[in-house]
Amino acid sequence: MKIAIINYGAGNIKSIQFALNRLGYEGVLSDNEAEIRKADYVIFPGVGEASSAMKKLMESGLDKIIPTLTQPVLGVCLGMQLMCKASEEGNTKGLGIFDVNVVKFPCQPAHSRRVQKQEKLQIKIPQIGWNTIENLKGDLFSTISENEFMYTVHSFYAPICKESIAETEYGVRYSAALQKNNFYGVQFHPEKSSSAGEVVLKNFLKIK
Repeated sequence: MKIAIINYGAGNIKSIQFALNRLGYEGVLSDNEAEIRKADYVIFPGVGEASSAMKKLMESGLDKIIPTLTQPVLGVCLGMQLMCKASEEGNTKGLGIFDVNVVKFPCQPAHSRRVQKQEKLQIKIPQIGWNTIENLKGDLFSTISENEFMYTVHSFYAPICKESIAETEYGVRYSAALQKNNFYGVQFHPEKSSSAGEVVLKNFLKIK
């Protein structure tokens, strides 16, 4: 099995590689089109700011390559956000794979189930820490229980949309994961989410 981890200068790349190693797989860091296209699976990680990350993708031509890939592709955190139409962060145009725009968390929490229970709740931005995911759909979450905890670090989010395959809540409800055809994205960090995150990575590497 060949696993390519897209290398475009964004953070979090090595942690994905180490997580795969713990599972007994080897992921190759690459920005080479031929190597990425011949991989069985592609992981598109990212930690950082959307506009500068997109600039790096454009400089290497990866912005043209990623949307045309035909094997299973997994975007992680910023990687998932860059796969959307656009992001409010830096007014960035995305890759347009997922039909949703990424927006910033509101300073005040919106009306929600959790806020009803804690009316004085003040959300902190960025969201850093563990949060549950629910309304899980598809093979990516096979054997993952509803309300499983995953680790997140982000200030922007993708709203619930037709491509949502998992949801979560932090002041507002938003997409914890997206899927369209062979493209998958998770807002949380599976490589930092203990055993549950490892299961998500294993499930992704079983998708045909």
